[in-house]
Amino acid sequence: MLGPIGAMLQGGVRAHSVMAAARGLVFRQLFEPVSCTYTYLLADPDTKEAVLIDPVLETANRDAKLVTELGLNMVYAANTHCHADHITGSGALKKLLPGCRSVISKDSGAMADIHIQEGDLITFGRYSLEARATPGHTDGCLTYVLNDGSMAFTGDALLIRGCGRTDFQQGCPNTLYRSVHSKIFTLPDSCHLYPAHDYTGQAVTTVEEEKRLNPRLTKSEAEFVKIMNNLNLPRPKQIDIAVPANLKCGIQD
Repeated sequence: MLGPIGAMLQGGVRAHSVMAAARGLVFRQLFEPVSCTYTYLLADPDTKEAVLIDPVLETANRDAKLVTELGLNMVYAANTHCHADHITGSGALKKLLPGCRSVISKDSGAMADIHIQEGDLITFGRYSLEARATPGHTDGCLTYVLNDGSMAFTGDALLIRGCGRTDFQQGCPNTLYRSVHSKIFTLPDSCHLYPAHDYTGQAVTTVEEEKRLNPRLTKSEAEFVKIMNNLNLPRPKQIDIAVPANLKCGIQD
């Protein structure tokens, strides 16, 4: 079910956090080594409804096998944005797990079964993920926030001690800086942040850590823009294949 978030996260974060922990959210962090992509599996242990965030084509069979082994019902394969470094596994998962629907931001310009935007919910059992628009890496970047405020999935908008690049795919350092500070750094300090990638062997960070230690986003906006405009990074190896495929959100024939 998708719908407006309303005031769900306001004034009830701590109470919901305790309840979520007691209910035992099923959570798995999965890794694809070529693009260093994290895929996240979340599920309600009672209803068995599950969501995969940022699946990768090459590991779709692995993910489908895990879902089946755990006796889960995959209802959504949700992407944080239109990736440039790998092809999404959404299309493959729709075939492997009938009933699974693909999800992406409507601002991404990509095809999907369901398009969402700021404030929409992805609901699975008694849990839900709130979509927060965090553009700047791409126009269609979303951060997904668990309804108890304890976890957020930041895609490429915020990485562990870093952030996504802003030199292609509608990238804008000013926009990214404002997105992170207004939509991610306003979450509880204790909120665990899970990025779409990590290249240094780290798996998770927190809002408090990144507000204090992120070498880019602790700077002023002007300093951040200067840093991002002078990264001089190589072009992503898979961009010419990945972006056209991902604009179809992996659901092409």
